[in-house]
Amino acid sequence: MRIAVVAPVWFAVPPTGYGGIELVVSLLADGLADAGHDVTLFASGGSKTTAKLVSPMAAPPDPRELGNAWYDAYHALSSYLQVDGFDVVHDHAGIVGPICGAMLHGRPPVVHTLHGPWTPETRLLYSVAGRHVHLVAISDAQRADNPDLAYVGTVHNGIALDSYPYRENKDDILVYIGRSNPDKGPKEAITIARRAGLPLHMILKRSEPAERAYFQYEIEPLLASDIELYENVSQETKVDMLGRACAMVFPTRWPEPFGLVMVEAMACGTPVVTTNWGAAPELVADGVTGFCRDGPDDLVEAIGAVRTLSPAACRARVEELFSAEAMVRGYEALYERVTRDAKPENSGVGFQ
Repeated sequence: MRIAVVAPVWFAVPPTGYGGIELVVSLLADGLADAGHDVTLFASGGSKTTAKLVSPMAAPPDPRELGNAWYDAYHALSSYLQVDGFDVVHDHAGIVGPICGAMLHGRPPVVHTLHGPWTPETRLLYSVAGRHVHLVAISDAQRADNPDLAYVGTVHNGIALDSYPYRENKDDILVYIGRSNPDKGPKEAITIARRAGLPLHMILKRSEPAERAYFQYEIEPLLASDIELYENVSQETKVDMLGRACAMVFPTRWPEPFGLVMVEAMACGTPVVTTNWGAAPELVADGVTGFCRDGPDDLVEAIGAVRTLSPAACRARVEELFSAEAMVRGYEALYERVTRDAKPENSGVGFQ
């Protein structure tokens, strides 16, 4: 099958630091190519892939421009102008990607993965675009949060297990990975770790203006010797921290559409202590690979019980449900379906 994969423009594929979507796109494009498909990846310059690479932009935009609609539009339009002759287009781009995809009228059919949360703006856009491209949810929770749309299916994000060394023995530390904003709960992570009596290692993204402001006013005043702060770490450093921690504390307070860092932690044999928001209960098997709780008191109590959980069970759950191979198989099945069912009179319409 000839497949065009359109990545977001903001980071190289795979990313060297932050960039969960780009990591997923990298594994998917390479996995499809390794499975024998003819794959072309449209991604920013500096990307590396076993697929064919086309880079409309010679380098990713400055990280401070993240979300700038002009870069998004240039990358998406330049990519879509080159998709003639493909059997299917798989779009992971931002706002303009699904708009371009809808304008193709199913020639070729476009699969669009929904990587973000539902907002009033995204609900409005996809109420139209969703009638002309095949929408894929990355969790059943994300799908249930907007049930009026037609989805072609749910495919969980996957990770390359060989990039996440399993570690049975743990240190008495906690780890947090996320953005510097109130929805991701970094402030709460510090408070919970202190109440649990454990030091906290934080990998905190704070490159955007709002993230820097939140860090300055809400996080920085709380820092002390029991908090080790990191930013833009290597993959090796990240997985070392994940593997050594006795638990990941992830007190998210928004409708998390997936939460890749939770899967990364479990792959290293590290249980996750999180909330019941969004997809977290879908990823974390409560009482087996972590704990899903509502309030800070319950989260503190859960940290005290993580030593009763099996690191091997954490790894096994990822192997079964969230591996790169499982993700590739899921998308292959969807491509076969949309190309088989596409007809001139209804192509581009999603399927239940």
